[in-house]
Amino acid sequence: MGDHDGLESVITIGWNAQALAAVISAFMVGDCESETEMADRAVALNPNSFNAWSYRGWVYQIAELPEEAIRSFERAIRMSPVDPLLPLVFLGMGVAFIELRRFDEAIAVGKKALRQIPSFAPAYRVLAAAFAHLGRDAEVRVAAARLLQVDPAFTISARMGRRRQSHVKLTIEGLRKAGLPE
Repeated sequence: MGDHDGLESVITIGWNAQALAAVISAFMVGDCESETEMADRAVALNPNSFNAWSYRGWVYQIAELPEEAIRSFERAIRMSPVDPLLPLVFLGMGVAFIELRRFDEAIAVGKKALRQIPSFAPAYRVLAAAFAHLGRDAEVRVAAARLLQVDPAFTISARMGRRRQSHVKLTIEGLRKAGLPE
């Protein structure tokens, strides 16, 4: 072990903590300006971090900047293309694509998430919402039924109502169109 291993560990914990603090604050507080600054600082401290880039993506999604969120998620994927947390990145991308009305791309990333975790309920939410916006009724029914199978207690208000909803308006609208319980 070198003299700097301890320092490197402290630095790694620091930027991880900063990135995590930014995303938690974004979900809980909603001070988008300071949270995006924290997320930007985290990736500046370690531009090769999957976690920093994926957290940055979530912060920008919550800040209602879905294009920048997608760029961050794409960068996270480049950093770690086989990361076990990729389904969460695909989820973030799916929500961002829905909010940009890029429904086919939301479907594509939702399916990618399901290839990694077939019972990943949030991916079924993305699919149900995107299919509903496209009027693809048969696929909506399948995605909604599968969602309720893997998450029998699902309601829109329970899953989407605990946080500010402005960054997921079209997602919620799609879930309603899909006929999922309020």
